[in-house]
Amino acid sequence: MPCDCRRSILDIHQIPFDRHLEEAEAFHGHLCGGIVSGVRMALRGLKEIGIRDPKGEDRKNLIVFVEIDRCATDAITSVTGCRPGKRTMKIKDFGKMAATFINLETGAAVRLASRGPKGPEGESVEALKLRIKAAADEDLFRIQWGRVPLEAGDLPGKPVRSAVCAKCGESILDMRDLTVAGKSLCQPCAEGRHYFIPEGV
Repeated sequence: MPCDCRRSILDIHQIPFDRHLEEAEAFHGHLCGGIVSGVRMALRGLKEIGIRDPKGEDRKNLIVFVEIDRCATDAITSVTGCRPGKRTMKIKDFGKMAATFINLETGAAVRLASRGPKGPEGESVEALKLRIKAAADEDLFRIQWGRVPLEAGDLPGKPVRSAVCAKCGESILDMRDLTVAGKSLCQPCAEGRHYFIPEGV
C-alpha cells in the first residue's frame, strides 16, 4: 500500500491560546499587552480570511501588513510566520496597532485595528492578559473587510525588476524606483527625504 507522505494541515485555530501566547512571549522576550493583543489580532485575522495553516500548507497564500513597529508586530510574526525578509510581512509604520491580513489565493483582505486600552491605570500584566483573553474580538478590534491592490513587486519571490538610481548610484529592487524627468531615482533621492545624513553633509 503506497505511503501518503503529504504533511497534514495544522489548524492553528485548534491550538490553545496560551500556547500561542507562550511562543509569542518567547519570540519577543517578555509578555505585555501588545503581545496579548497581537496574538488575538493575528488569530482573528487568519480566521476571517480562511487561513488555517500559515506556517505550512497556507504559507504561500498569506501576506500581512502591520502598521506599527512595536510588540504587536512580534506577536503577529510569531503566530503567522510572516516576516519582512520573506516579503510576507509589510511594515507601514503609522503608529497604529493595526494589521491587514490578505489571502493571496482568494483575494480576501481584512483589517483589524485596536480600539485602545480600556483597563485601569497601573493594571498589572497578568490582569491585562486575563482581561484581553476574556474580551470579545469586536470589543478589542475594529474589523473591516476590503481589498489591498498588490503589484508584482509586492509579492514574494525573485525581484521582478531592478534599477540603479541615477543620482546616488545605488540599486533599487522590486519596482520601488520612481521615474523623474526620464530618469530612474530611488524614493529618497526623488523625494529629497533621506533619514540618514552622512558625515560632512
